[in-house]
Parts: sequence; structure tokens; C-alpha cells
Amino acid sequence: MIRYLLRRLPSAVLILFAASILIFLLLRLVPGDPATTLAGADATPDTVAAIRHQLGLDRSIPAQYVSWLGGLFTFHLGRSYIIGGQITELVGDGLANTAVLTVAALSLAVVVSLVVGVASVTLRNRWLNVVVAATNTVAVAVPTFVTGVLLVLVFAIAWPILPAGGVPPAGFIARPDIAVQYLILPAVCLALPVSAALTRFLTEALRTELGKPYILTMTALGISHRQIVIRGALRNALPSVLTALGIQTGQLLGGAVLVEAIFAWPGLGQLIEQGISRRDYPVVQVVLLLSVAAFVAIQLLTDVGHAWLDPRLRIGGR
Repeated sequence: MIRYLLRRLPSAVLILFAASILIFLLLRLVPGDPATTLAGADATPDTVAAIRHQLGLDRSIPAQYVSWLGGLFTFHLGRSYIIGGQITELVGDGLANTAVLTVAALSLAVVVSLVVGVASVTLRNRWLNVVVAATNTVAVAVPTFVTGVLLVLVFAIAWPILPAGGVPPAGFIARPDIAVQYLILPAVCLALPVSAALTRFLTEALRTELGKPYILTMTALGISHRQIVIRGALRNALPSVLTALGIQTGQLLGGAVLVEAIFAWPGLGQLIEQGISRRDYPVVQVVLLLSVAAFVAIQLLTDVGHAWLDPRLRIGGR
């Protein structure tokens, strides 16, 4: 397993290096100048030039990139141009909030998809399958921002039982009971399309497995249908479902940007929105590269998990 992982690390590093170059260059093509924003509309050209020199923006693009890359390796990310504060602290706070939200949403999506997917195949009820299929279609088709607004209107305004947004004042650890109330609506909003996609994929994977010859053998041995689904079909369907989970996790991270905006959740999504709107290059560069690193790590972990569940991949990789 370690060899399998080491063989994939070089490609992951190459992707991160290429992404760092692309992110750095694309941000320089965005209209606007941080120095002009900082100096104000009435600033003289000399003032703008002085600010550009102070920020290091008057150096060549390769020199700026090398300096930024060196800061990444030494964990000296510098200060934010406009938002203010150390980038390490800004990203750390936003990353903690985003991690709490995404882990809660992903856990909810996995549990719902497992329960509903297995129940749909085990119970073999036509009406249940119709309801599940319709619910999955609606959950995937309706945009996240629409779902979020509806959840706020129903559970925070019309029936005020949950907070409309924000994070718990006392933090997530001091008062877990309060923290859960703040987490329910954004986590449900973020988990709905992911759970729907996973449920549909798991259901089809289970039905495919149930049509294979070994299922007929298990049935002939007198094993109950429920045991066949759980101990036989589910186990063999997990590798492909794990790949789908990795893809859906990446989409979940992307959807977190909209959900954080709807529920005023101070995570990386809000931070990157502020950085882009204010031309705060250092903040946006770090957050975007961190997002790419998260996608690469998720896919790498998915491949390793797939290989662990299916030894044929490890044998073929050798």
C-alpha cells in the first residue's frame, strides 16, 4: 500500500506546482491594482508607486513568484494587503470553520446515502423507490442557493427554531448543543445534492451486483436477501462507490462557497470572496492553492482507499 501511494505522489506534486504557476499568473490578469485600492481614488502617482514598491508589486513577475513560493515552503505567507492581518491566521480561522461544515455535511450525506440506498434495494418496495428517485432528482436539480434560502425561510423565519446563519458565539467545543443548532441548516443544505448523487450511484451499484452469478449462489445456499445485500453486494460495490464519493467531496467543497455566503459562515468561501473583490492577491493565491491541494489530497486518498478495497489495483500497479 505504501508503494502504491509513493508511486502517485510525484504526479500530485507536479499538479500542485503547475496549479501554483497558473493561479499566480491568472490573478495578475484580473483588472485592478491593489496599490491603487489602498491609496484611494485621490492618491497621487507617487503615492501609488510608493505603495507598489512597499508591496513588492514593482518587481518582475518571476521574482514575485519565486518570493511567494519561498514563503509557502517556509510557512511565511505574509500579510493581507487590504483585509488586514496575517494570512496564516486568516486562512487558519477560515479553514477551521470550513472543515467543520464540510465534515458535518459529508458525514450526513454518507449516512443518508447508505441507509436509503441499502433500504431501497433490500425492501424492494416500488413506492419507496419512486419517492427516493423523485427526491434525489429534486435534490440534485435545485441549486444550493435556492435550497439554502428555503431552509432559512422555513426553519429560521416562518418556524423560528434554528439560527438563520453565523457561527456559535462560544465556539464549537465549549457548547456543542448550541453549535449543532448553528450547524444543522448549512450542513443539510450542503449535504442534500451530495447525498442524492451518492444514493443514486450506490443504488445502481447494488442492483448491478445483485445481478451477478455469486448472488445466485448465495441465494441457493439459503442466505436471506438482507444478508446478501449487506455482506455480499454492498462489500463489492464499495470500491466504485468510494470513487464517486471522492468526486462528490470535491463538488461539496466547491458548493461550500455559496453555502457560506447564504448562512454567513466565516470560512474559506467568504475569505476568497473578500480577497477577489478587493484585489487582495496574497490571500486569494493561498486559498486557491489550498483548495487545489485539498482536491488532490481527496483524489489521492480515494485512489488509496480504492486500492485497499480492491487488491487487483495494487497488483496491476506493480
